[in-house]
Amino acid sequence: MTAHYASKHGLVSRRPEELYMLFCDMRNFSRLAPEGVQAEITADYDSLSIVVQSFKITVRIDERRPYSLIRMSSAESPVEFVGAIHFDSAVEPGKTDFSIVLDANLNFMMKSMLGGKIQGALDKAVDTLVDISEGRMPDIPGGLRK
Repeated sequence: MTAHYASKHGLVSRRPEELYMLFCDMRNFSRLAPEGVQAEITADYDSLSIVVQSFKITVRIDERRPYSLIRMSSAESPVEFVGAIHFDSAVEPGKTDFSIVLDANLNFMMKSMLGGKIQGALDKAVDTLVDISEGRMPDIPGGLRK
């Protein structure tokens, strides 16, 4: 059964071009692993693999529409999924309407256990990006704060 999740929209204080360039290279995500997480991360321009507690998840970018959309999917994962990151021009100059959509093949039990957590994680990702863009998280790597 495919479960559909759509994050909230966030107004990010960066132009769509700036955000797109950050997200279009999977190597940029490899440096975001939280401190203390025992994980093996490998990345190239098109894909990222992470191994945590012997579970491997590989994500690859399937489509890039410059400055508006990046679509990715699971290449190796316990759960098959497809996601899209949207970078829409906002009414305010220099800002982006940012959102994430995720479709995952989850059985009923997995959907019951993980559904709320997935939705929460997507919304938290949007909130965090908005906060970073407005300088509210000084512990974020310097390359992400311009």
